[in-house]
Amino acid sequence: MARLLVVKATAGADAPERCNQAFNVATTAATAGIDVSLWLTGESTWFALPGRAAEFELPHAAPLPDLIEVLLEAGRITACTQCAARRDIGPADVLPGIRIAGAAVFVEEIMSDGAQALVY
Repeated sequence: MARLLVVKATAGADAPERCNQAFNVATTAATAGIDVSLWLTGESTWFALPGRAAEFELPHAAPLPDLIEVLLEAGRITACTQCAARRDIGPADVLPGIRIAGAAVFVEEIMSDGAQALVY
């Protein structure tokens, strides 16, 4: 049975260490060959926009644009529908490969056979 790791990032630049942990764990799993789905919610939703990840700074952390690139190649990234709407972010605004989806899709992913969900 294939395993799915669903990581929900709830923090952005407002809590940089927690944000980085979500991206780091998701990227580590993806590079290990695990099916990964990273969800951007709350303040992390801003990282769905071009250029925003480059503004993120955390000492001794991998550059966020590099982590996003890996996840877009080896996994998938989703921005929360409501979180995006609250920030006036639409499908045409996000980086290529990032989708916008809501709670029903999140629940479907975390309830699938073999799924493991982590929230940061």
